[in-house]
Amino acid sequence: MAFGQLVKRHIVDTRPLGVPAYRRLWLGQAVSHVGVGATVVAVGQQVWDLTHSSFYVGLLGMANLIPLIVFGLWGGAVADAVDRRKLLIAGSLIAWVSTLFILVQALLGLGNVYLIFAAVALNSTGFAITGPTRGAIIPRILEPELVPAANALNSLVYSIGAVVGPMLGGVALANVGFAAAYAMDALLFSASLYAVLRLPSLPPLGEVIRPGARAVIEGLSFIVRTPVLLMSFVVDIIAMVFAMPRALFPQLTAERFGGDLTALGWLTSAMAIGAVAGALFSGWVGRVSRQGVALVAVIAVWGLAVAAAGLANELWLVVVFMAVGGVADVISSVWRQSILQLYAPDEMRGRLQGAFMVVVAGGPRLGELRAGATATAFGLTGAWVGGGLACAVTVLVVGLSVSGFRNYRARQ
Repeated sequence: MAFGQLVKRHIVDTRPLGVPAYRRLWLGQAVSHVGVGATVVAVGQQVWDLTHSSFYVGLLGMANLIPLIVFGLWGGAVADAVDRRKLLIAGSLIAWVSTLFILVQALLGLGNVYLIFAAVALNSTGFAITGPTRGAIIPRILEPELVPAANALNSLVYSIGAVVGPMLGGVALANVGFAAAYAMDALLFSASLYAVLRLPSLPPLGEVIRPGARAVIEGLSFIVRTPVLLMSFVVDIIAMVFAMPRALFPQLTAERFGGDLTALGWLTSAMAIGAVAGALFSGWVGRVSRQGVALVAVIAVWGLAVAAAGLANELWLVVVFMAVGGVADVISSVWRQSILQLYAPDEMRGRLQGAFMVVVAGGPRLGELRAGATATAFGLTGAWVGGGLACAVTVLVVGLSVSGFRNYRARQ
């Protein structure tokens, strides 16, 4: 096979960009995610400057998580009952208002940490509404064969934003201040809002159930009754709870790299760098039909890569292994999202996307709690390496034990 053909087969599949509605959404996300990354850095630093307390910085995670759980499930139920375009506009406006709010508090120099928490919670509410809605829209505007490629493209812009956004945010903080980082986010978010406004009407299909507790419970029950969907959630929880080492980065930096903050920056960026590479060369992902087995395999690779990183003593080697983990993680994300979008009927997609968001948001935070607790009990190496190995073994045993998931083929 010629080199050009080999590259074409493995480079990210850009066919979904030929669909105007998706192309606008993708470009809007590509621009807005950079601003989001800048705000993430600025918010954490501003809270630290105001309180000099890591506890308060950690509370930002709770300010994000609680609205994601509550409104993620509710927003998914609403997405199955109303025009998804209108709901996406409403959620986007909520997120944009929250960005303007945090910008205003910085410009006025209010210096109130509770106002920042409120702004973060409001932004998380908007994201909890738009996330499930956006995920449920993708199969409506694209042919099924293009959905995995679209998810790879989405992962690419998210990962690039996670690398570029914090860098630009750091430059803005160092040279201008917090308001500059927040202003960047507010300005860049307008690209995403424009793309949403250009979407066609997307009224609900199939049976419409009034949003509420019954609709949410019905969506969760559907997941429990469907082995393929249930296992796609279970394997992700295994990956994040057992093997997410992010809470151990500061301790690793202090113990092995002399507290060098540059090393901490590399550790923090390593997974995102790997995710960018994985998404760029994801052209083969949509051609894999046995996605259940493949998903188990890449999560096992993730666990082994994390374990290897925990044993490395050289910074470059830790970064390389964590980048390999980032590649495995982004491929896992593409397959999990594709299974969810294509296996479920359209009238359930919003609710299932809401549950997916709760797992994606909650898993890493539970993983950080697990890492911190086990590091206290067993030390840094035990918590880091043991978690990675436990992930690899557990996902192989659990993931391959369910025949429906093990035999799942994407083209059925």
